[in-house]
Amino acid sequence: MDITPLIFQTLVQFLNIYLVLIFIRILLSWFQTAEWAYNAMSFLSPITDPYLNIFRSFIPPLGGLDISAIVAIFALQFLARALSSLAPVSTGF
Repeated sequence: MDITPLIFQTLVQFLNIYLVLIFIRILLSWFQTAEWAYNAMSFLSPITDPYLNIFRSFIPPLGGLDISAIVAIFALQFLARALSSLAPVSTGF
């Protein structure tokens, strides 16, 4: 029994969930004055900011618009697709 396909599938699913968390974090940043958004952001920031800060360190905001999150999302999607294409195909149970 080879667990390699399971590991690849698990990593891809983790990256997809993390991608959704980043999307939510970005959308919530538009509603910073709302208390409910602040509470959710205070939960998501420690989870998503370490990854986003990697891109913020070398991509400056352009005209007040932070495009580093877009680049971070594309990088995460590329990694997820690369992992899913590298995953060996499972032939059964």
